[in-house]
Amino acid sequence: MSLDSFTNSVDEAVSGFFEPIAKWLGDVVFYSVPVNGTELPLIVAWLVVAGLVFSAWFGLVQIRKFRLAVKVVQGKYDEKGSTGEVNHFQALTAAVSGTVGLGNIAGVAVAVSIGGPGATFWMILCGLLGMATKFVEVTLGVKYREVHADGTVSGGPMHYLPKGLTERFGARGKTLGKVLAVLASAFILFFGVFGGNLFQVNQSYAQLVSVTGGEDGMMGSSAGALFFGILIAALVGIVLLGGIRSIASVTSKLVPAMAGIYIAACLVVIAVNVTAVPTAVSSIIEGAFNPQGVAGGVLGALIIGFKRAAFSNEAGLGSAPIAHSAVKTKHPASEGLVALLEPFIDTVVICTITALTIVIANPASYVELRNGGDSIGGVTITSDAFATVLPWFPYILTIAVMLFAISTVLTWGYYCMKAWTHLFGRSKASRLTFNIMYTLFAVAGSLLTLQTLIDMADAVLFMLAVINIIGLYLLAPVVKRELNNFLDFVRRRDAGLDTDTDEDEDQEPVKTTV
Repeated sequence: MSLDSFTNSVDEAVSGFFEPIAKWLGDVVFYSVPVNGTELPLIVAWLVVAGLVFSAWFGLVQIRKFRLAVKVVQGKYDEKGSTGEVNHFQALTAAVSGTVGLGNIAGVAVAVSIGGPGATFWMILCGLLGMATKFVEVTLGVKYREVHADGTVSGGPMHYLPKGLTERFGARGKTLGKVLAVLASAFILFFGVFGGNLFQVNQSYAQLVSVTGGEDGMMGSSAGALFFGILIAALVGIVLLGGIRSIASVTSKLVPAMAGIYIAACLVVIAVNVTAVPTAVSSIIEGAFNPQGVAGGVLGALIIGFKRAAFSNEAGLGSAPIAHSAVKTKHPASEGLVALLEPFIDTVVICTITALTIVIANPASYVELRNGGDSIGGVTITSDAFATVLPWFPYILTIAVMLFAISTVLTWGYYCMKAWTHLFGRSKASRLTFNIMYTLFAVAGSLLTLQTLIDMADAVLFMLAVINIIGLYLLAPVVKRELNNFLDFVRRRDAGLDTDTDEDEDQEPVKTTV
């Protein structure tokens, strides 16, 4: 049996078994209600409402403390002897690498094609609201993290849900927290293996094939796919062995590089069409409140914009706190402030500049889809927008997609490792088993599609949002206290007082485990 026949057989067998499960799960998790002629997924409303609640609860912290967050990233408030593995900038880039990806390239194109230019406005608003949610969940991630005997750190919803609920509600909270922690770990692990690994490798390989002659080109064969998969798996395996320090070292270079390449290309298109910028901005604002040809009118554009932004920046899903928990700090809220920059970078900057590029370039594929066509969409529209000015851009896009994919696979590998060790222990054999499994899936990503499993993974990840946000509501008073503690520290540091030896009376020591 040839490699092609084998992989096709595996694809069909797996899809046939899991397709009914995936459909049922998707119908439950992404259940939608009709609102004014369009469909509103309740999970999107759940995420957006959380952003509204936390923005109000913390007095628009994402706006009032934005400059302070930038200063923290720059290291102005670093403290000597802080527990952790990476600095604020490295923690930020590691987490951003897990959110900035193909959703920013393809998802935005879908949003402005279906929801019109006005969807961009609502994406920006959703990104701003998501900043508050990220602040809350990451503060909790650092607050309740565990530092192990070897100096490594574990954090995330599998830690702050049981610890935080036990601290606030005693025995009843302890039982609930343990159950939620197991579910959170399982959800993160499932999504990471299929959505954060297999899907990323598969899509980057598809883009590589498209610029090397298609299926008849040098990379179009099964042998080419296997070579690509093995190469990516080797790179991922080597970096994963180094833990978060190694991952952060790589992503702190990859993230600025991939963002720089992509944003530079966007700016070139915008600069060439600079006279069209005022019209494009006007169409975005007008389209937000008076969209043409959008099902559901204003509400339809709003839902589409919110949906794409929520899926892109992952605010409230509980994934980012895992990376941020490894930061070197004595004040959890300091990293919470750093984390609120994530949705700003992911949605307010990168998604917005992508949408602006498409609207300004107005490629034929975008016009076709806006007029009711359905033959072209996603990344093709974005690529076509660049090609109006940069005919060779598909090659640059390939580089960007590769960087996006590798950094995402690395970050989700770290997330999955933490979920795995929470479920199966931190022994050397356990971690080695995970690394082997995860790298093998990277190889499979170039050979298989397993779209049904990826659809299941998406549903599972958003199930985590239900669990996580309930915990965030219950633990919000803890975050408020941590924020006040850090702001007091900032005032003392700015006043020139010695704060390096100060111990926060309200800050409990981080639990150390073997």
